[in-house]
Amino acid sequence: MFGGTFSIMHWLVVLAVVLLLFGGRGKVSAIMGDFGKGLRNFKTGLKGEEDGSEAEAE
Repeated sequence: MFGGTFSIMHWLVVLAVVLLLFGGRGKVSAIMGDFGKGLRNFKTGLKGEEDGSEAEAE
C-alpha cells in the first residue's frame, strides 16, 4: 500500500500511532473521557428535544 515495509510513509504512520497512544501519561484516558462526556451531553440534548416536542404536541 505504501510501497513496502521500509518506506518513509509507513514509518511516519507508525510513529504517529505510537505518539498518539504513548505520547504522554493519561492522554488516551483523557481523550476517551472527553469522548464520553460528549456522548453524555449529546444524549441529554436529545432527551431535552424529545421532552420539548412532546409538550408542544399536547
